[in-house]
Amino acid sequence: MPTIIKEADVIESVADSLQFISYYHPMDYIRALGEAYKAEKSPAAKDAIAQILTNSRMCAEGHRPICQDTGIVTVIVKWGQDCVLESDMSLQEVVDEGVRRAYLHPENKLRASILADPAFTRRNTKDNTPSVIHIDMVPGNSVRFDVAAKGGGSENKSKFKMMNPSDNIVDWVLEMIPQMGAGWCPPGMLGIGIGGTAEKAMVLAKESLMGSIDMAQLKQRGAKNDIEELRIELFDKVNALGIGAQGLGGLSTILDVKIMDYSTHAASKPVAMIPNCAATRHAHFSLDGSGPSYLEQPKLSEWPEVEWKPSSEAKRVYLDKLDDAEVKTWKHGDRILLNGKMLTGRDAAHKRIKDMLDKGEELPVQFKNRVIYYVGPVDPVGEEVVGPAGPTTATRMDKFTDMMLDEGLLAMVGKAERGPMAIEAIKKHGSAYLMAVGGSAYLVSRAIKGSKVVGFEDLGMEAIYEFEVEDMPVTVAVDSNGDSVHHLAPLVWQEKIKKEKLLG
Repeated sequence: MPTIIKEADVIESVADSLQFISYYHPMDYIRALGEAYKAEKSPAAKDAIAQILTNSRMCAEGHRPICQDTGIVTVIVKWGQDCVLESDMSLQEVVDEGVRRAYLHPENKLRASILADPAFTRRNTKDNTPSVIHIDMVPGNSVRFDVAAKGGGSENKSKFKMMNPSDNIVDWVLEMIPQMGAGWCPPGMLGIGIGGTAEKAMVLAKESLMGSIDMAQLKQRGAKNDIEELRIELFDKVNALGIGAQGLGGLSTILDVKIMDYSTHAASKPVAMIPNCAATRHAHFSLDGSGPSYLEQPKLSEWPEVEWKPSSEAKRVYLDKLDDAEVKTWKHGDRILLNGKMLTGRDAAHKRIKDMLDKGEELPVQFKNRVIYYVGPVDPVGEEVVGPAGPTTATRMDKFTDMMLDEGLLAMVGKAERGPMAIEAIKKHGSAYLMAVGGSAYLVSRAIKGSKVVGFEDLGMEAIYEFEVEDMPVTVAVDSNGDSVHHLAPLVWQEKIKKEKLLG
């Protein structure tokens, strides 16, 4: 007799797992990050890791999203061949109903980030469906689901190369990592797929990220095969680059490297690499026909005893009194606590601002002597002023930077590095770019004391808000001279690691 897998059990289990991973990190990640915190020598990187760990515990306690980007859902299904789905819907439709219920949950509504018609109108589907599903038929009478929610910042840094058979994988990875910058929010994991065809390698890389972090155990017992030797070599050499947490320079850029491989054509060596960010989110469950699966809640005592507090060196800045002269006193690496009112805006808002300026239309808000925060917050629940509201990748706004600074903007806040075009504009206008920590969205949201939409309300989470903030922590990433902490700090730490042999 076949095992009957009920539609309702799949829906309930998928919905439960997605809510679960929105506010609980995998504990293997938290343990590894706790060890990285203890070992970190870079003050800036240690501060960033402290924010991520503090944010993680707050989310576990409050059942609110770790990151405002609650991700695109990927589900890898190992379907036992003795199982039958009892439903009039396809498996895709059943899983998507689970996604829909999770993302619209009234007590913890998650951000809908999925857009239909991606090449043209890019319409938000409003419930984060459809998900991306990969299905393997396997022997057995149960079904295994690996469920992940992947943020755009890390997914966008995915790399692929159809290598020649003689090409060196380590050399390629070490070439790609600096190009990826910090938009994928390190420290995280690298997933690597080797072999098969182009699309198979990418799926292998994504599936590898579902594995537990075990690099410390692997190094302790030693490699037993070529793949394990490659994992260790890549782990050590990537961390020796000195990129560090959030790209601020330091010892821990990655916490593990996972690799899966598959047989390939004699003329080919496809290699894919996908990073997982500081908001690592994945869960695993099986169904055997006996009912839905619910994940076990971790104990709060398992989190490291790390509580982030503002650095005594941090300078309070009052946005309502901010002017060019004060901005020019900031130096890259300075820590700042923002107070007062600032505007928000990201991709869609910037595109609309450009279109309006090109047509000579009046903007809904004035940017002169203002600061803008690149963010798309989660909707608030209960008495919240705003939901989790961490920074989005600033690089995507590079092409709009000169335009916005022409409008009188004093500074910008986001995550990751800025490219040459933006840095040149910042230097020309004597402005600055400030970096908030990716992976600390709930912690950041606690600094937001007021929020209202002031423009482009139809854009939803991409509307222009005015936030009133109190001691919001940021770092000067690019100062008015065009000096970038993301370019300079990793070079310093790379040299320190080389000279002082800081990596164990």
